[in-house]
Amino acid sequence: MKRPEVGVYLPQMGFSFDDIAHRADRCEELGIDSMWLYDHLYGPGVPEIASLEAWTLATALLCRTRRLRIGHMVLCNQFRHPVTLAKMATTLDQISSGRLALGLGSGSIEDEHRRAGLPWGTFAERSGQLGETLEILRQAFTDGRIDFTGVHFTVTDMPIEPGPVQQPGPPLVVGGIGERYTLPLVARYADVWNIPTYALDVIDDKVAALQTACEAADRDPASIVMSIEAVLALAPDEASLPQVRKLAEKRFGGPGFGLHDTDLIGTPAQIVDRLGALADRGFGQIVLFTHDRASDQTLELLAREVLPHL
Repeated sequence: MKRPEVGVYLPQMGFSFDDIAHRADRCEELGIDSMWLYDHLYGPGVPEIASLEAWTLATALLCRTRRLRIGHMVLCNQFRHPVTLAKMATTLDQISSGRLALGLGSGSIEDEHRRAGLPWGTFAERSGQLGETLEILRQAFTDGRIDFTGVHFTVTDMPIEPGPVQQPGPPLVVGGIGERYTLPLVARYADVWNIPTYALDVIDDKVAALQTACEAADRDPASIVMSIEAVLALAPDEASLPQVRKLAEKRFGGPGFGLHDTDLIGTPAQIVDRLGALADRGFGQIVLFTHDRASDQTLELLAREVLPHL
């Protein structure tokens, strides 16, 4: 079985550019597959803490690396017009020689929309906008031209040149588990489906729901890479495990992080077994928060004592 792609999720809240660039450099040097950022105008719930803008940051990181894939988990669809986003994505895919992953969602924080004067709308409205954006992106990537009339967007004979390096385009990652709106969009458009941390207790139910959505869309579910987002608490040995567990509980023990649903708390040998079990369940991509926000020690342990054994 092919080893799943393993990435590090690094929400940029409270980090300087040098902090993040150092972690990207280490991921690049160590052979970790990907790094993922968040897309918020400020840290959710903590607007006073510094937080670098998502797309500018990804561009800078892709310019300083040569192998590492970088994406967002996930971009907020309301922040960028889909034509502008298509042009941004094809340009950054060119700049990075095909290393952009394009994660996209319908938005998750109403407060930042209100502060910025951006429309929030209902979940149904935001999902409709997301579906139209995904259709526009597909046209841009595969046809090099957009001609689209929808409820939310109308685009007339818009060229997108140059096109992306990756064919048929940067992988479209759609995150979420909603059975009424999100999973039908995954079935129709996504290359990768990401299960967020808040849904780790209902994985089997949501996998079954996606299969149903794929049947309705006449899509082979095997053509969609299943991705999972989870917290990793990696200890170098048994003696240090209690302290690692304590820090993980402090930072990620609350509702929504699913710390104990995947139980990725342990030594390298234990984590190899648990990540292997996720791969056996069909997950081709695993995106990890780390308990210590991607310290050198944890990145090195992950790269040298976990990944080679998957």
